Amino acid sequence: MRYGSRLAALSTVALGMVAAMALPASATGGPSQQQIVADCASGEGKCTFNNPVIGQAFLGDFRKVSNTLYNCSSSPSTQSLDWSDSVGSSDTVGVSVTAGGKIAGIVDVSVTASYGHTWSATHTEGSSMSMTVQPGEVGWISRAQVMQTVSGTWQTHYDSPKWGHYYWYADDTITSPAPNGTDGKSNAVIVKTRKMTPSELASCSSGTRAGRAFVAQR
Repeated sequence: MRYGSRLAALSTVALGMVAAMALPASATGGPSQQQIVADCASGEGKCTFNNPVIGQAFLGDFRKVSNTLYNCSSSPSTQSLDWSDSVGSSDTVGVSVTAGGKIAGIVDVSVTASYGHTWSATHTEGSSMSMTVQPGEVGWISRAQVMQTVSGTWQTHYDSPKWGHYYWYADDTITSPAPNGTDGKSNAVIVKTRKMTPSELASCSSGTRAGRAFVAQR
């Protein structure tokens, strides 16, 4: 009887350990979010991005997207400058989400299943714009992209227990470019100018820059 009781107790403990390893575990006290996402990206963990929630669209920060026009002449200078911009995605801890990568594919599948439209990790756009720069000023083109967040929970399944469990999960929010016009927000392309610094003004008085406007590579 004592042997039978001991065997039953050991069986109960063993079953409890198996159940504990099978249950999903939070990243708290275990792997970091970066480690979980890295395993999803490498394919070591079989991952899903669960319960995606898309946030309200907003206009991102303005970024310089062209070369710079310096006007060392005594009259306004008008030129057309080409511009190009490529905006990517990043998650809560700053991990870059690369277009065409496994992470981007997992998120796209999740968003498509929940919302019926695809999700994009990057957006690239370019054109040209005419600008007028006054004497003693510097001009360039800046652009702001419509952005949007998608929040969800990474869940990974391992063939063998890792960090003591078969399953781990971690909440994450990815900020990515959104189509122009999303939620009434529009991309913006503007010309920006500023006064030359003292050193820039000094460089205008000698050499090939004297008395002319010129374009410097960004």
